[in-house]
Amino acid sequence: MATKKIIAICQSGGEFVTNKDGTLSYNGGDAYAIDIDDETELDNFKSEVADMFSCSVDNMTIKYLLPGNKKTLISISKDKDLKRMINFVADTMSVDVFIISEEAAARNISNMPASRSSRTTVSEAVVPVVAADDVDMTNAIDMPGGTPLSAIPPDSNDDSHRKAAQQWENTITGLGQRFNSFTEFREALHKYSIAHGFAYRYKKNDSHRVTVKCKSQGCPWRIYASRLATTQLICIKKMSSKHTCEGAAVKAGYRATRGWVGNIIKEKLKSSPNYKPKDIADDIKREYGIQLNYSQAWRAKEIAREQLQGSYKEAYTLLPYFCEKIKETNPGSVVTFTTKDDSSFHRLFVSFHASISGFQQGCRPLLFLDSTPLNSKYQGTLLAATAADGDDGIFPVGFAVVDAESEENWHWFLQELKTAVSTSPDSQQITSQDSQQITFVADFQNGLKKSVAEVFDKCYHSYCLRHLAEKLNKDLKGQFSHEARRFMIDDFYAAAYAPKLEGFQSSAESIKSISPDAYNWVVQSEPEHWANAFFAGARYNHLSSNFGQQFYSWVSDAHELPITQMVDVLRGKMMESIYTRRVESNQWVTKLTPSKEEILKNEIAVSRSFQVLLVHGATFEVRGDVVEIVDIDHWDCTCKGWQLTGMPCCHAIAVFECIGRDPYEYCSRFFTTENYRLTYAESIHPVPNVDRPLVCESTEELAVTVTPPPTKRPPGRPKMKQPESVDIIKRQLQCSKCKGLGHNKKTCKDS
Repeated sequence: MATKKIIAICQSGGEFVTNKDGTLSYNGGDAYAIDIDDETELDNFKSEVADMFSCSVDNMTIKYLLPGNKKTLISISKDKDLKRMINFVADTMSVDVFIISEEAAARNISNMPASRSSRTTVSEAVVPVVAADDVDMTNAIDMPGGTPLSAIPPDSNDDSHRKAAQQWENTITGLGQRFNSFTEFREALHKYSIAHGFAYRYKKNDSHRVTVKCKSQGCPWRIYASRLATTQLICIKKMSSKHTCEGAAVKAGYRATRGWVGNIIKEKLKSSPNYKPKDIADDIKREYGIQLNYSQAWRAKEIAREQLQGSYKEAYTLLPYFCEKIKETNPGSVVTFTTKDDSSFHRLFVSFHASISGFQQGCRPLLFLDSTPLNSKYQGTLLAATAADGDDGIFPVGFAVVDAESEENWHWFLQELKTAVSTSPDSQQITSQDSQQITFVADFQNGLKKSVAEVFDKCYHSYCLRHLAEKLNKDLKGQFSHEARRFMIDDFYAAAYAPKLEGFQSSAESIKSISPDAYNWVVQSEPEHWANAFFAGARYNHLSSNFGQQFYSWVSDAHELPITQMVDVLRGKMMESIYTRRVESNQWVTKLTPSKEEILKNEIAVSRSFQVLLVHGATFEVRGDVVEIVDIDHWDCTCKGWQLTGMPCCHAIAVFECIGRDPYEYCSRFFTTENYRLTYAESIHPVPNVDRPLVCESTEELAVTVTPPPTKRPPGRPKMKQPESVDIIKRQLQCSKCKGLGHNKKTCKDS
């Protein structure tokens, strides 16, 4: 049977002090730790102690205190006494042993009670019975030598430092203290040095032992820790706790490494993801008396975020496993990724089955294409295709993470998107895509004009009005004043929204009156792709691709996460949105969705003032402020409102009221509550073990190696995406003397 080892904390050179309650405490001196067991002989033990303290074996007296009794010292004079001590302290794993020379004994005799031989029985010693679970070894071990930790003053000139001293002054308690790893020991030592305001350096620092001494020249403070025999624990074996360097006056800021600050702020960052570097620096200064600059605080935040969220690099390694998990938990989903020749990440496409089914079953054949930059460690761009549900809510269909927004990447994205939306739904119901061609609202730059036409050969491409207006403003910059450009942009929007040719021409003429060049720009910009008066597709009066702002706000909240976690956050947002809208729609009792129901009621109210005349067949003349012609068989009105929105206009409703028809029967089926519920009928399911896959699960998938892309975040503060706004005009400098643009009166050449 293996013998049980006990840690003997040998102390010498100090003095015993009798406390008010009669208990003894030992102050000052040095201390060392020695492993002993039942087979240890007293002579060998004395020899080892004599070598440690450089004293004589002949003049040495060894004493100890019984567990639970700090009032009576027991002497050890022979092997039997040593074994009895080991039996007494077997449950506590350690014992304080005091080495007293004859001179020290003479000095201390007045402070010590009468000593008893270790031959005293347990019953005589009146040792209270203490269960092993109730013994707190950390608190039971007194700090050997010098002033106790709690008595070491923090920096008296910095009250903010006191909080750290109170919090960390006992992270190192003395000999015999055990740690689970060297990392834990070093962290405790780091906090201890900050709390007590001294600097230290490593003399030895490896996987077997750590020796540390005070950085001040000649200061005796030092500590030694090594692995406890036959265990994986780390134990403090030697410690000299006295400082002669006035270490409390030494600033510990030099030890505020990024990793240390990261550990400090980790929990707060977890609850407050938008924790700013400036606030981090202020908090560290206030709470720990350490001054950080912005860069240090920012890098510490990055380290803390990586500790919380996982490694960016490891996320790319797990990408094959993650993609397979999505397809396993969400059957029918389209998830693909590609790498470059060097195995570095290139592109990732994700379209969940619930998104595909919802678009096919309930959404209009209308998709908005847009992009947003990713300011993560490895940069990149997110491309997205979003649809509009029957209540004009955003419905994400598919998205991709690519290295950059380019013609090649958009072409690839559209190919993957076509694969997804062309997938047959589970039911046999005719889908919207079978009955109508898809209309895309997207930019015409970055290769989109060419790619949309090539990939979806039978579709309509509506140029995003926002991108067009930005390009017009950019091309006109420097030629016209702020007011003139604003008028032209307003006229441009009016031309785009004008339902009839007359309205378009009127707005175009207004632009021409300001600048013929701007008029030519508008005419040559292919109005058939953006003006209501000419566009052949059905875009339901949505003229800009930034319809999916809610989705891009989700991306903005998650874009700094590792790629797998970012995708999973987006999945969670989509999953929650689908569930919430499904539950809400189950409470609806109207035939149309709430927003469309409101529109229809408003149109009905307006229609009551009109006069209706039958022309012939299904054609009617409706008279109000103007005269409009309504053809109810072809769902057509000369005001173009019915065709542009999919909802009957007030003129058509006047006809329905006249002939006794139900206006609900003439609303697009995409706006019905039934179709809305079909959109959100399917669920997106969770993907377990996103960041910590089981080894047995991920072995096969990880056979494909994916490394991070070569691009990394450039130095400096990342550029923020400009807010989406129609007001894109910025005031331009204008000279008050010559009225020229681009300079002021002081720099005018005419002066």
